Amino acid sequence: MDHGGDETAPGPGEALERLLLGGPRRYTRLQVGRLAGMPPERTQRLWRSLGFPDAADDDPAFADADIAALGVLSTLIDSGFVGPDSEASIARAMGQSLSRLADWQTDMLADALLRGAPEDEGPSVTTERAVAAAQALLPRLREVQDYVWRRHLAANVDRLLAATGPGDRRELAVGFADLVGYTSRSRGMGGRELGAMVEDFESIAAEVIARHSGRVVKTVGDGVLFTAASATGAAEIGLDLPHAWDAADRPQLRVGAAYGAVLTRLGDVYSPVVNLASRLTSLARPGALLVDGELADRLRGLPGYRVRPLRRVSVRGYENLQPWLVRRSSGPGQDADSGYDEDAFDVDEDVAEG
Repeated sequence: MDHGGDETAPGPGEALERLLLGGPRRYTRLQVGRLAGMPPERTQRLWRSLGFPDAADDDPAFADADIAALGVLSTLIDSGFVGPDSEASIARAMGQSLSRLADWQTDMLADALLRGAPEDEGPSVTTERAVAAAQALLPRLREVQDYVWRRHLAANVDRLLAATGPGDRRELAVGFADLVGYTSRSRGMGGRELGAMVEDFESIAAEVIARHSGRVVKTVGDGVLFTAASATGAAEIGLDLPHAWDAADRPQLRVGAAYGAVLTRLGDVYSPVVNLASRLTSLARPGALLVDGELADRLRGLPGYRVRPLRRVSVRGYENLQPWLVRRSSGPGQDADSGYDEDAFDVDEDVAEG
């Protein structure tokens, strides 16, 4: 059978591709489906779910590894571990997560190659050196990824044993941290400067959220979505993060959080609580933490926090929304200007403060 390729020596770019794909591209989309025992429309749906563009019917875009991966998926479905109705969702979640990881690793490898390139090679990276670097580094990256993956699974053992169906419904705090004025500020920044700021933001956010036993759900350039199992964990994240990020050359940060029933599925979170946290974030002043009534009730009376209600507002999806401002009652930042004057507070409501 003609596999759609020749056996001539590959060029340097193709050599790198073969290393990454475990062999040459030799099969068309229809051939892959036939060899894997899957209908063409199913393989196309999975390919799109992974985040890859369609390949023409006569384009030899696939390698032996693609057939092997489809075979593994078929085995998982036959064993009952993955349902036919969820395979595309799983592929989409994996594709989105690993695509971002691959983008970061590509940048990391390119920077490392440029730093180590001989002066006579100029500002470009030869494919031969890229192939050599990939051969040396890919096994190590794979080992680290496997370790981190297993460690995260271990951190979720309790959820695994308590699972009762698709997804996981739990009571959680959900929060957003948002860079104020990011869009206008980023217009005047060069690519390297903007990339450095985003990297710093994601690094600091991940460190603060992990320190208080929270979880980063996702980051989107100018913001981060996180969850915390406890009200105090969410409050500590919301209060510490603007302080940790604060610097004269950075845009200010604001945080909003809410508490309630949340469905976690395929690494994401779904609930009206998520929308509420987003609305509270958009209302917050720079440097401030706003929370909903449920989270405020769990914080009121606890030592270390001051919780005060702001005037009710109406925003998209919520009429007469009651935001609550959370500040520390002692320690660093207790006297910091919250950006709110007394007229902003609901003075008629009796509030117990710690």
